[in-house]
Amino acid sequence: MRTVGCLIFEGVRAFDYAVIGEVWSNRLTRPGLPAFDLRVCGPQGARVRLGGGLERVPDFGLETLRECDLVVVPGMERLNEPRDPAVPAALRAAHEGGVTVASLCAGAFVLAEAGLLDGRTATTHWALAGELARRFPAVDVRPEVLFTGEGGLWTSAGVAAGIDLCLHLVRAAHGQQAAATIARAMVTAPFRAGGQAQFIPSPVPEDAGGDDVLARVRAEVLAALDTPWTVRGMAGLALMSERSFARRFVGATGTTPLRWLLEQRVLLAQRLLEETDLPVDAVAVRCGFGAAVSLRPVFVARVGVAPREYRRAFRGREGDQGPAGVPGPTREASPSSRLARPNSNRVSRSRS
Repeated sequence: MRTVGCLIFEGVRAFDYAVIGEVWSNRLTRPGLPAFDLRVCGPQGARVRLGGGLERVPDFGLETLRECDLVVVPGMERLNEPRDPAVPAALRAAHEGGVTVASLCAGAFVLAEAGLLDGRTATTHWALAGELARRFPAVDVRPEVLFTGEGGLWTSAGVAAGIDLCLHLVRAAHGQQAAATIARAMVTAPFRAGGQAQFIPSPVPEDAGGDDVLARVRAEVLAALDTPWTVRGMAGLALMSERSFARRFVGATGTTPLRWLLEQRVLLAQRLLEETDLPVDAVAVRCGFGAAVSLRPVFVARVGVAPREYRRAFRGREGDQGPAGVPGPTREASPSSRLARPNSNRVSRSRS
């Protein structure tokens, strides 16, 4: 994976653009580090405005994306800024030709526009996850992880998680030493697992798409999360059939009633673990899980660490290092691994 394309277009975040350059620029060449060929690609001849008032003329046109081993898409400053339809089309053509494609932060929206994430797991910055799910319901959005990867397609959460994904791609293609060399030059941690939690303050959007009925139902459920709620019970509050309620709920929020319920229970558990000294068993009861043994697997699947480890990380107990080294579902590959076509989903799924 020597030839890397950085896809730029109007409104690309300068930070993400810089991260790609820092990781794959030959300026960082050290003994034993591959000589990467970084190509900045975009609409040919056009001066592209990046975030922060910067401008850049692409060195290569969109057709060059097909010649790369890897194409990385930075995030955007504004989601609704008009985008040249040739950009997602070129990205789709490159991937169909065998090119690995990765996105940083909001760049996942461009992959989704290209139809590359349909039926796949993806992530983005936690604050944008709800919008990604609403716009692209065929995408399995996982807001709680740092990065995901399957089928030669990779997505990362916001800001520093983009660095984690870039280093992971280097590590998987060229080995731990190459990734560690680049990480040292950037003065950053050489490894954080993709399944590690973003530690987001709210994993699901709190609005109900302007639907007063759903807003009332959600408020009643949130006031009694220790109740054994079912879709039938929630539909009863709305005076609707289960099927109609579920359809309306997904349309307004981008997620299913049970998945929303599970996320809200986990969110409450996070708050109680952060702010109280309640035993984990008591936290589990308050959140509707009944016991710690039921809370733990769901919490690990959604947050990436066990409840007690999460509490230590946020409460800063003396001598604790937090969960930074907790392994996640994204596994470190050997130097000989090929990223173009991983066989399995790299982020564990939990059913709701």
